[in-house]
Amino acid sequence: MTAEHPTPDPRPARTAPITRGGARRKRPAERARGRRKPRSRKKLLLAATAAVVVLAVAATGTVYLRLSGNINTFDGQGLSHHRPQQTPGNAQNVLLIGSDSRSGDNAKLGGGTDPVGRSDTTILLHLYADHRHAVGVSIPRDSLVDIPPCLLPDGTWSQPRTNAMFNSAFTLGSTATGNPACTQNTVETLTGLRIDHTIVVNFAGFAAMTQAVGGVPVCLPKDIYQKDLSPSRTTQGKLIYRKGEQKVSGKAALDYVRLRHGIGDGSDIGRTKRQQAFISSLIGQVKNQGFSPTTLLPLANAATKSLTVDPGLGSAGKLLSFATSLKNIDLANIQFLTVPWKYSGARIALVHPDVDNLWATLKEDRTLDGKATTKQTKKKSTPTATASPVNGAGITVAVYNGTTTGLAARAADLLRAHRFTVTGTATASTQNHATTVVQYGTGLAIHAKTLARLFPHAQLQPITGARINLITGQDYASTTTSPTPAAPATMPSTVTKQARSADDNICSNLSYG
Repeated sequence: MTAEHPTPDPRPARTAPITRGGARRKRPAERARGRRKPRSRKKLLLAATAAVVVLAVAATGTVYLRLSGNINTFDGQGLSHHRPQQTPGNAQNVLLIGSDSRSGDNAKLGGGTDPVGRSDTTILLHLYADHRHAVGVSIPRDSLVDIPPCLLPDGTWSQPRTNAMFNSAFTLGSTATGNPACTQNTVETLTGLRIDHTIVVNFAGFAAMTQAVGGVPVCLPKDIYQKDLSPSRTTQGKLIYRKGEQKVSGKAALDYVRLRHGIGDGSDIGRTKRQQAFISSLIGQVKNQGFSPTTLLPLANAATKSLTVDPGLGSAGKLLSFATSLKNIDLANIQFLTVPWKYSGARIALVHPDVDNLWATLKEDRTLDGKATTKQTKKKSTPTATASPVNGAGITVAVYNGTTTGLAARAADLLRAHRFTVTGTATASTQNHATTVVQYGTGLAIHAKTLARLFPHAQLQPITGARINLITGQDYASTTTSPTPAAPATMPSTVTKQARSADDNICSNLSYG
């Protein structure tokens, strides 16, 4: 077989024109190429930089999507319809809840089998408007409080409870994830402060976060043995932690913050002090490493896998933004304390009026020494009761005038404006009431507190029967509106002396009793 030859193209070959002297004349396209200047190094550098930026943005976006996919949010429908007014200015109230659920990966760390989520630790963190101060208030789990109606898994609302253990709010509904909305409702009822965000961290998430930051420096006032971690043991067992300073992470860090026995009186109050010291040290560790993506992204990756948050924090971007908002707070300006308390048998009773003064101090955005933050001072105005979104729907009240000035009708109008049902107005048995009184019967404490928000100086008074009475006093007569009570110039020393700053010695104030 012979090879086939291609058929010759009958068109004459195109050749470049010849110039004088025999040199070939360049075509126009070639002359244009010849005039182009070489691309400058600056332009190449800009192009490379742009490419890196695009890749970085894409990578960051991928990371954020991955982190956001880790985050669980709880149902905002479970939040109360009777919430306090919005936090003024740039101040924020964030509720931090440590869940001790044994479900999933937590079972390897908790040492138990109960699948119901329980709140082991609760801290109300107040971030001041100047973003340079913060106060964390621990609420002991055994505190006796009023629990308002809460949304249950079947779509119904629970009945209000009085004098109930604080951590029972988280267990309402008996689910593995707990009921953070109910805990938030309870804290808002207790404090009169609006909670802007709620964050729940479980065992696995806590352990992973401590590993992400390379461990957390802690201190123990004495040696800890196996029996201290497991009181049911019949023998002391092996030495687990030596007395003094050390660094812990993972399960060891979890054991540290959960340790109760073998130190002080073995109470939850003593454990709360060590938790405050631990969080202070953790914040210091993060600040030392810097609030940068290099530090925060691994921490966020560890945390988001085990976080449950309110819908307002349901993305990685929002969480990281919240974290970076803390970067300008000096450790000395981050304080922790436990809500004023006293023993009531085996439970914890809150001490009045100290606890009320504490909430009023935070509501006024004042530090524990009574000072107003810079931004709060600039924006300060006189708040009025009518500015508060109090919703009295479904609450029935009888109004009585307790002074020589006719106040019952005026108070009744105020109540109706806030959707309370007024059954009638009358004159009280005596007209010498200096202070407004809210009387309430069995099971009506929560409704009485809602009413009292319109009369901040009012005293709550339990009575027999199933009714609520409002007796107006001279404090209401002296003003056309009911001003929010001013926070005291300073908190009582019984409260402030137990507060610790995040820069305190890690070996100080670690136990009680």
